[in-house]
Amino acid sequence: MHTVGVDIIEITRIEAALERWGARFLDRVFTENEVRYCRGRVPELAVRFAAKEAVMKALGTGVRGVGWREIEVLPMRGGKPLVFLHGRAEQRARFLGLQDFAISLTHSKDFAIASVVGGAG
Repeated sequence: MHTVGVDIIEITRIEAALERWGARFLDRVFTENEVRYCRGRVPELAVRFAAKEAVMKALGTGVRGVGWREIEVLPMRGGKPLVFLHGRAEQRARFLGLQDFAISLTHSKDFAIASVVGGAG
């Protein structure tokens, strides 16, 4: 079985959320490791936001089924992004028989895009 998810977001939406909510927004959506890695770089935060939504779509849950912080997107040493699931997201993946997620991230000046394919390993 394979599942697919894709998401695009305007970087200005994340910038506006940061301006309005600051640390409260960061704490609600991103893990400590993600915040540390992104170091306030809005395009990096935006592409991780898109990645989380793409993973939610691949899991078939949408934003109501799993928490934002239950999906973590961090790079390997070479920069390749990896998906780590926790809590309900991990349980949902197990239920679907998904063991691996291939993810691709990109952003331009205006948009951040994430694409994910979940597979049985």
